[in-house]
Amino acid sequence: MTNIVKNYFRVLEVLSSLNFELEFKSGIGRKPKMTDLEVVALSFTAEFMSIDSENSLFKQISLSEIPNLIERSQFNKRRKSLFLFSEQIRTKLASKFLRYEDYFIVDSMPLEICKFSRHNRIKICKDDFETAPSKGFCASQNSWFFGYKLHGVCSVTGVFHSLDITKAEVHDVHFLKNIKQQMSDCVLLGDRGYLSDSIQIDLFQSANIKLETPKRINQMNYKPQPYIFKKSRKRIETLFSQLCDQFLIRRNYAKTFEGFKTRILAKITALTLVQYINKFIFDRPINNIKNQLI
Repeated sequence: MTNIVKNYFRVLEVLSSLNFELEFKSGIGRKPKMTDLEVVALSFTAEFMSIDSENSLFKQISLSEIPNLIERSQFNKRRKSLFLFSEQIRTKLASKFLRYEDYFIVDSMPLEICKFSRHNRIKICKDDFETAPSKGFCASQNSWFFGYKLHGVCSVTGVFHSLDITKAEVHDVHFLKNIKQQMSDCVLLGDRGYLSDSIQIDLFQSANIKLETPKRINQMNYKPQPYIFKKSRKRIETLFSQLCDQFLIRRNYAKTFEGFKTRILAKITALTLVQYINKFIFDRPINNIKNQLI
């Protein structure tokens, strides 16, 4: 039995222990060979093992190892249809960590779908104007890119609380307009990209969220941000680096936005699942994600 199959059965065992009753049953047609939970378990296992190509995944497993394995094209379609189910799994896993958290970090990272020099002639993800990619500027890399932005809020321990994908042209501060509907009564740490007096006041008055950002030197009443806040902000940058390194989040094989967002969510949910296994099964540091699951 290959490592990927062993990891798959471990992931399936962990997900089954959470008692999900979220099967999407239409009541039409024959019973599927693989359940919804088995499909997403195989998806998360592949992402954890840095296998983001479905062709490569299905070459490494066989029917003798997983008797009810479905075809690659069917797996791809079902994984897309289970997007909301995957998000519910991620939310339930994250809730195990975030029950008593009061401090969170917000940041964004660019997600290219192609090299910038090719953006005028590509057709991927352009079926709908509302979800089509766009040009954006990454200040930290001092470069333009074409694609989307991943916005995230994580705890100081390194577990994602909220996520969103927007066009690359959308400014980071606009993400905060929706965050008050998802959290309250906490401190939110951000970089200078989230400087906005109006947003800061609105968050505090509507959801009791205290937004802490470093001020610019030329601002009135300038004070250096406490070192502990600067150090804590690095946690989300480390998470983004792990998503790029092990989960290959910047490598895109999707042709539609539906497929693109499904892949991004699968990678982040797989990360959260590994953190859950580290803490509640092996009792080891949650962010040691390169450890074996078996």
